[in-house]
Amino acid sequence: MKKTLIIFLALVVVLMSKASGDLPLKLIATTPLPGFEGDLEFFAADVKGNRLFLCAENHKTVEVFNLQTGKRIRSIGGFGVPHDILFLPDSNSLIVTDGGEGFGWVELVSVENYKIVDKIKLPSDVDEAVYNPINKYFYVQSGGEETGGKTHLLNIIDTSNFKLVGSITLPGNHSNAMATDHSGTRLYVNLTSIDEVGVVDLETRQLIARWPVPEAHHPNSIAIDEVNHRLFTATHQPAKFFVFDTVSGKVVATLPCTGLNDHMTFDAARRRIYVTGTETASVFEQRDADHYEHIADVPTGYRAKTSLFVPELNRLYVALSGKERPGAKLAVHIYQVQP
Repeated sequence: MKKTLIIFLALVVVLMSKASGDLPLKLIATTPLPGFEGDLEFFAADVKGNRLFLCAENHKTVEVFNLQTGKRIRSIGGFGVPHDILFLPDSNSLIVTDGGEGFGWVELVSVENYKIVDKIKLPSDVDEAVYNPINKYFYVQSGGEETGGKTHLLNIIDTSNFKLVGSITLPGNHSNAMATDHSGTRLYVNLTSIDEVGVVDLETRQLIARWPVPEAHHPNSIAIDEVNHRLFTATHQPAKFFVFDTVSGKVVATLPCTGLNDHMTFDAARRRIYVTGTETASVFEQRDADHYEHIADVPTGYRAKTSLFVPELNRLYVALSGKERPGAKLAVHIYQVQP
């Protein structure tokens, strides 16, 4: 009887080990952030310089980490509510979006001395942004100029000279997550407040298409597969993953996903999509352009919605936040992508 029990327990351990080993993301390092609270927002990576940057919203800082080990190196201060971040290797600098109710800025930061060296005033409620490497413009979302929240803006920052060069008006009072195509001529944006995906012609700076997100609300994360003409988005209510055909604007597939999702990445080499939200990261595998399989929900942590995939290292960096949970333990997790 005792021998049988030992064999049974050994088998359980083997099976549990195998199940854990089969997960597509393996946790390899954790950096606790004691004394931090609230939300951790966007990441940016300096692969050559071995640095990882993270916006700490409530802490009013940009945190700097060792990209390989995850060790925290230093803090950059002087921000109000830092949200999104872009690293510019040519100038060894950062652009940080910084704003809340009643104020909005973008700041230029030298990462040679870790100081803010310039800033541009924008409308209030500055939030997410996307970089177009073709024209070197940074598109920064903010509130609109109209009262009542019927429209909002994408403010266009020319990163070559750090100047505001125009804006694009979008419907609704807010958007979340954007992606540009490789030609730099189209921008896809989640029009979160009106439950649509918008398509912007970047040459004319006009909204040219609006795709309703059916039977769901609050589209919040986005990624693109240009080879197969597919756009991925995910919603909060319910928590669902959508696949759009970018030619027709029609939905071709849906699957449940992690809740409170915020960031999404398409790993083209493995044909996987990583969606990070609270408690888990949902991983989908692309069988073909119209067929997708949910292969895992990888345990992460509370409000672990912020993430960055660094393909050069095959790693996914995930930030665990603490908003609405006093005493939450904020941290940065590093996951190695498994074959």
